[in-house]
Amino acid sequence: MNKKKLLILISVLMVLFLATGCSIPKDSEGNNILITLDTTFRQMMDSEGFFSAIFVYPLSQFINIITPYTNVGISILVVTAVINGLVVLFTLKQNIAMQRMQQLQPEIQRIQRKYEGRTDQNSKMRMAQEMQNLYSKNHINPMSSFIGLFIQFPILIAMYMACQRAEAVAKGSFFGISLEPTPLAGITGGQWVYAVFFLLMLGIQLSSIMIPQWLAKRRAKKEAELHHRPYRPTPNPMGNTMYFMMIFIFVLAINWPTAMTFYWIVSGIVNIVKAVIVDAIANRKKEA
Repeated sequence: MNKKKLLILISVLMVLFLATGCSIPKDSEGNNILITLDTTFRQMMDSEGFFSAIFVYPLSQFINIITPYTNVGISILVVTAVINGLVVLFTLKQNIAMQRMQQLQPEIQRIQRKYEGRTDQNSKMRMAQEMQNLYSKNHINPMSSFIGLFIQFPILIAMYMACQRAEAVAKGSFFGISLEPTPLAGITGGQWVYAVFFLLMLGIQLSSIMIPQWLAKRRAKKEAELHHRPYRPTPNPMGNTMYFMMIFIFVLAINWPTAMTFYWIVSGIVNIVKAVIVDAIANRKKEA
């Protein structure tokens, strides 16, 4: 499956999640039905079904439980850090494989150049077989780099719903502002602290994209020096996917509750830390 097809698939999945997962239950007056400390798992399962009970309910309750000991902003940061940490643990192997795939780019390009201009079916099959042999030799699944993206979709939707339904978010505040309004509503209302949070989120998210690329470039330069060859930049196997995701985040973040801005702040920081750790592990394994 090529990058274009993968991008289309990811786009379709995101649209499906947004279309089916973002409906917030309302009461007779049109207000969101809040999840309180008195709400039970059984009530959620009986009245709203599997997704709300399994994903939305525990996130909302964690926020409700932690908030009285700190404040709603800190509780969202803590919950986000925990769930992102769990995602990292489940996808660490895939992320290491992606780093190793970047290290194989010179060999991948060599195979591609070998069959460049050959459009017959036999040449295509031989190139595909050589690529598969290269991946198998290095224990890499080319599709593994996208697993983390798919895992994060339901978590993203669940967190979005939890931030709108947790009683602590609806009734709490952070630095004197409510986290219920969108950053856009806060900024247009003249409350510039919303702009500060939003710009901080954008900076962290951009850093979470640029730092892995910088690490990959530094690693490629060291590899070239080690083998006494000139450094030639290699394309990122993720292509434009990460930038596509950034546009997706920016559009949503300005229109979703400010509480979600905290989610993306922590997610970005976790991704930066993950990139540094994965880079160190990948380099250690290569040296071994």
